[in-house]
Order: sequence, then structure tokens, then C-alpha cells
Amino acid sequence: MKFRFVQEHRETFRVGKMCEVLKVSRSGFYAWQGRPPSRRIVEDEAISVQVRRAHREAHGIYGSPRIYRLLRRQGQSWGRHRIARIMREEGLRARCMKQFRWISTTRSEHPAAPDLLQREFSSTRRDRVWVGDVTQLRTGEGWLYLAMLMDLHSRKIVGWSTSSTPQQEITLEALTMAVETRRPRPGLIHHTDRGSQYSSAAYQDLLDEYGKRCSMSRPGQCLDNAAAESFFHTLKTEWIYHAHYKTRREARLAIFEYIESFYNTIRLHSSLDYRSPEEYERLRSAA
Repeated sequence: MKFRFVQEHRETFRVGKMCEVLKVSRSGFYAWQGRPPSRRIVEDEAISVQVRRAHREAHGIYGSPRIYRLLRRQGQSWGRHRIARIMREEGLRARCMKQFRWISTTRSEHPAAPDLLQREFSSTRRDRVWVGDVTQLRTGEGWLYLAMLMDLHSRKIVGWSTSSTPQQEITLEALTMAVETRRPRPGLIHHTDRGSQYSSAAYQDLLDEYGKRCSMSRPGQCLDNAAAESFFHTLKTEWIYHAHYKTRREARLAIFEYIESFYNTIRLHSSLDYRSPEEYERLRSAA
């Protein structure tokens, strides 16, 4: 009997976790023992249902701080320590990964622009500062390269593109997408590292055509573009490293789903007072 198994193994395993695996309720287990469950246990079971639902809807990505914020936004008033305890009891945690390794784009022989940001990764208004970078993702067919541009005001990914090669076309496509969807005013600061894709004549000509001010990291200083690198860390930790992509097409679809259906629209950002980039922009524009 399931309840007997829980009783015999409660010194080894958590009661809540065993009940979850065996698909029985904790209150039922305590009733089987001949004593009614306490009010707190009953409440914890109800909270646990909501916590598991929220964790599942967040694709198993959120830890207790974001689950707490998400439930608060849904009208619940449970304390953050209680949420953290229940998540521990249920074995729910944020996705984590090994330390991120910084990857630079191909070094360029073209002249580089000065660093206009000086590691000031914030902006009080949208479309005033964009940061960009290129990374690589492993698939069964070989590397897939991703170029993106992020608005520092809201952390929204405003332009992105993928390719089987790290050539400048993907950076040009990401820039074109960002400009066509956002229509920023002239004078926007466009910050990247000194990779050849960004310092090439073709890319610089396109920046001039769009009226953007070019800014680049200092030589050998990957932290000068930490905001862009941080996004890639988040993408890989929360999404990419938890699946195997047989083809580049599968990886492209995963990137699309993460950026357009989760990161920009749903994912809660601590730097945005636990709002998504799109929600943050709506609130700021209405203020």
C-alpha cells in the first residue's frame, strides 16, 4: 500500500516528495495514520499545487524568488520563505548550469570605435542604447550561430538572426530586424565587442545609414559587453543546455520559442522589478 511505503521510508525521504511521486495527498497519509492533518499541512498542500503549476508554466526555469513574485502577481499573499520551503520539499529548483565561458567573436583588423558605455548597462528610455553579440550553439549537424541586439532599457531582444556560419550576414540581419521593428531615432548607441562582423565596412556603413553611434568594448575586456554575454548565459542555462538538437532547424525553433514566446513576453527580470521586457515597456510608456 502506498501509505505504508511512505510510513516505512519517512526517515529516509521527505513525506511530501514521496506523496507526490506516489500520487497521494499528504493529508490522506496523515488521515491513514489515524490523526487529522493540521491546518498548516492542508494549506501547504493547496500552496504546493499552485507552486507546481507555476513552476511547470515557467518551463521549470524559475527558482523560489521568481515563483514567489509570480504568485504575488496572481493575487496570492504567501510569504517568500514559505514558498521556498515548499519548493525544497517538492524538489523544485531553478535550472542552473556550470560557470559560463566567455566567447568572443572573431578578432578584426578593421578600426574599432571607442567604448561609449564604460560598463554602464542601463538606459532610462527605450531605444537609446542597444548591445549586441554573437554566440554559437551545438547541434547534431554542427554549430549554429546566433546574433542578437538587446535594448538596455527593457532588456528586450529587439533583433536576432541565426546561421550555420559566423559571417557578417547574421549581424546585418539582426540589425535590420531591430531597426525595422523599433524605428529608433538617430543617435542611438550601438555597443558590441570588436568582432570582425561588427567592425566590417558593410556593418559600419549600415550603422551610418541608420544614424547609429558605434561603441565597442576595449581590447581583451569581455566584461565591457557583459549585458549581451549575460543574455547568452541565460539562454543557454535556461533553455539550450537542457535539450539535444539533432538539426540546426530544431535549434532555431528553440531559440525562436525562447526569445519570442518566453524571454521577451513572460520571463520575469529582477532588474525590471520582476516584470517581463514587454510589460516593462508598456508600463514605462504609459507613465
